[in-house]
Amino acid sequence: MSNAHRYKLVLNAPLTITFVAICVLALVLSSVTGGKSDLLVFGVYRSSFSDPLTYVRFFCHIFGHVDVNHLINNMLLILILGPMLEERYSPGLLVFVIVITALLTGVIHFIFFPGQMLLGASGIVFAYIVLASVSGFRQREIPITFIIVAAVYLGQQVYLGLFNSDNVSQLTHIIGGVIGGICGFRSRR
Repeated sequence: MSNAHRYKLVLNAPLTITFVAICVLALVLSSVTGGKSDLLVFGVYRSSFSDPLTYVRFFCHIFGHVDVNHLINNMLLILILGPMLEERYSPGLLVFVIVITALLTGVIHFIFFPGQMLLGASGIVFAYIVLASVSGFRQREIPITFIIVAAVYLGQQVYLGLFNSDNVSQLTHIIGGVIGGICGFRSRR
């Protein structure tokens, strides 16, 4: 067989693959420890400011997931959007989006939802969704797809936050979407 017909595996999205791998490892660790790792590191909840892990949880809650379905739902979207975003934006911008989304959603959840634990990457997913829709912008143009994405995804989260009381943090989704939009617009300048 000639070399022209050979295929090779390529690590096309190292940040995305690393993020997904950490999330998978966090779920395995949670399973092995009976959820204790979520309480220690991978879930944000009201805790003492004298506990150093409180500050770690502000960032690491994005890696923890309730179960395999929760993980798969978030990771599928990250695996779809991540490679495209890694081609379009610098790794520094994407890391900034992840870190600032984790911090803001963690701190806001800590302050306003003391009786619930937050874990999962859905804030990152919403940041990625909006960031991906912003990536088609040209000078002084607003794509209709961006308006549709904003209306459907963010509008749905506002509606669910007002009229539905489930265990999903709609505020986390909204914050992630807003951060994705702001970072996308600012990077277009």
